[in-house]
Amino acid sequence: MATNRQAETSSIWRAPVLFAILAVLFVLEGTVRNGMFSGSWNTSLAILNMGLISAITALGVNMQWGYAGLFNVGVVGFLAIGGLAPVLVSVPPVPGAWSAGGPRVLLALAAGVGTLALAAFAWRRLPKGRGLAVAAILIAGFVIYRQIFDPAVIAIEANQSAKYGNIGGLGLPVLVAWPVGALFAAAAAWAVGKVALGLRSDYLAIATLGIGEIIVAVLKNEEWLSRGVKNVSGIPRPVPYELALQQDPAFVARAQAWGFSAAEASAIWVKLCYAGLFTLVLIALILLAELSLKSPWGRMMRAIRDNETAAEAMGKDVTGRHLQVFIIGSAVIGLAGAMMITQDGLMAPTSYNPLRYTFLIWVMVIVGGSGNNWGAVIGALLIWFLWIKAEIWGPNLIAALTAPLPAGGLKDHLLDSAAHMRFIAMGAVLLLVLRFAPRGLVPEK
Repeated sequence: MATNRQAETSSIWRAPVLFAILAVLFVLEGTVRNGMFSGSWNTSLAILNMGLISAITALGVNMQWGYAGLFNVGVVGFLAIGGLAPVLVSVPPVPGAWSAGGPRVLLALAAGVGTLALAAFAWRRLPKGRGLAVAAILIAGFVIYRQIFDPAVIAIEANQSAKYGNIGGLGLPVLVAWPVGALFAAAAAWAVGKVALGLRSDYLAIATLGIGEIIVAVLKNEEWLSRGVKNVSGIPRPVPYELALQQDPAFVARAQAWGFSAAEASAIWVKLCYAGLFTLVLIALILLAELSLKSPWGRMMRAIRDNETAAEAMGKDVTGRHLQVFIIGSAVIGLAGAMMITQDGLMAPTSYNPLRYTFLIWVMVIVGGSGNNWGAVIGALLIWFLWIKAEIWGPNLIAALTAPLPAGGLKDHLLDSAAHMRFIAMGAVLLLVLRFAPRGLVPEK
């Protein structure tokens, strides 16, 4: 009994201790300047902000995997489609783009949705020959869709193509784009889930992997939507601009009183504003996630995760519940995607790398402790910090280890390979955690 109480006390204090260690690391990064830390608050806050966005993404993945055992390998796709929201919601309208082909694009999309709805209706209602009828409807609908859509897209992309070439946005406040990004990802998750959630877990992983790559490929190639590889820059932000702060005499005076230059202080203040916004969103999501996890719905989801057959025998709609949690988790991931684009001020579809936005997120969830929301946050902050610092620590470590070796040959090869140390470091961290803490740093109770 005493041993159980000691273990419970240890588990209660584990998360606060790990958060304290993380806080020390970020403080050292901001204050200490040596071979390990930069001594720059700008760098420390930049790592923290991206770590908070990664924590929100990891929280979404944890809802899918930790609550329901759904293996989503298309995280990058839901991040990307969420990142499209600031472009379509907050960017100012492109002059002439809407009149060039906007209504026709909407008409084409309506035709596509109508075709799918008519095909589904025919499949359910026709007693005989429904296969041929559905095929005929889909082929005819596709031809009509392309006849309307292609000329509209050509007209939009020809409109001031050097500067714009896309449809533009609505010019709304950028914070409105964050929940819209969640809605975009939720809609994509509903479409994927209706098809793939009836499959076995390995087939679900393959399906989500393919869907994620398709979404990224669409963003790269549909220039009328997000300019493709030309990128969309100048996305509005919810915090002040550095140049405006540097031109404010009161701000400059305060910065000098604290011992900072105006440029450095403005960059730090902007990052602090982002950190405050991201922290508020993260705390709200954790509170909602914790409430849901401890509710009857959360207990039911874990029962389904642990034994689908028994849960189904008790009358639970396993596929329907899986669809629910898949949509909710993907919405959280889409929210993180919109927040990331807002912070960057740039939509660059070519930057969506599955290694960074799928594999690394899964490492965060596994290291932190799947099924535990606080563990997912701790894992995200820790792994992102190590991911960034390994790019500096790795070459320094290799240089120190190869110092006694003669020049040329093996030494040159090791020094040239030092740039890849962050991949080795992530693999080593994952293996160590799986070996000594297989349930993660903060395991599920």
